[in-house]
Amino acid sequence: MADKYRVLDFVYDVLKTADKPLLYQEIWEAGQDKPFRNKLSLKGKTPWQTLGARVFVDIRDNPDSTLFRKVGKNPARFWLRERAKELPVDILEKLSKDETKAEKESKAKYTERELHPLLAYFAYTNIEFNRDKPIITKTIFHEKSTKKGLNEWVHPDMVGFYLPIDDWNSKLLEFSKISDFNGIKLYSFELKKKLNRSNYREYFFQAVSNSSWANESYLVAADISFVEEFLGELERLSNSFGIGIIHLDLEDIDASKILFGATTKDQLDWPLMNKLCDQNPDFEKFIDDVRKDYEVKTIHKSEYDDVLKDTEEYITKLLK
Repeated sequence: MADKYRVLDFVYDVLKTADKPLLYQEIWEAGQDKPFRNKLSLKGKTPWQTLGARVFVDIRDNPDSTLFRKVGKNPARFWLRERAKELPVDILEKLSKDETKAEKESKAKYTERELHPLLAYFAYTNIEFNRDKPIITKTIFHEKSTKKGLNEWVHPDMVGFYLPIDDWNSKLLEFSKISDFNGIKLYSFELKKKLNRSNYREYFFQAVSNSSWANESYLVAADISFVEEFLGELERLSNSFGIGIIHLDLEDIDASKILFGATTKDQLDWPLMNKLCDQNPDFEKFIDDVRKDYEVKTIHKSEYDDVLKDTEEYITKLLK
């Protein structure tokens, strides 16, 4: 009986013809259209992580016999020991420049604002995110704001809210008007097309600047680099500043998910909200509309962003 085709065999076959050291995710992707892919039996939702772990362990535990070598770190790439002489001395510098250039040149045809309907759909339908309590959103048009100097990074792209109208007893809703807690929850969203190593700090701290007024705040992107070290940095920032990270999956919008959850704040920043009301009529109207809906115990959905009915058709047109 022939020996079973292993993950490390798959890695070797990919790297035999690779033109540069690859991340473990790139090794997995590069082998998907190769004939030897059918020989590999690897189950699970994240097979590339299993692949990466096997190579790391093989290099660590078998330093004298492993077929592979690690090139660089943060992120680490892999290459074949037998091809070591093919690598130029400045390979890491070249890889870094190539990746930075590719990240800057890669431009999606759609605009950030064209992603707003998809975020509105996600917030309203994704149970993991809204815990079966639909969140209604509103786009804030920056061009309506009076921006002066440091005020530029105060405006969120989208805001959202949840009212317990359908979940609470009507008498309790009335009673909550005289209490410090009325069940209203407000959200702030900073939305970007792409999130990678060349822009994540600017975008993350833009979200931080936009978030202090809300109960929960999120940085949202459709294209996120899933390199392990990069995700680790996002997680560190998320934990430090309480900003959540959401991935809008354009291949399957219902597979969109929270990569890192936001810290929920019990208290709103009233002075900043007052400043936003003065600076942006959309935000002021949003606050007033939520107040009116709470007063009459009815959400007037026509005042907020529409929720897409056919996301597949919308995304198809978006990506043309």
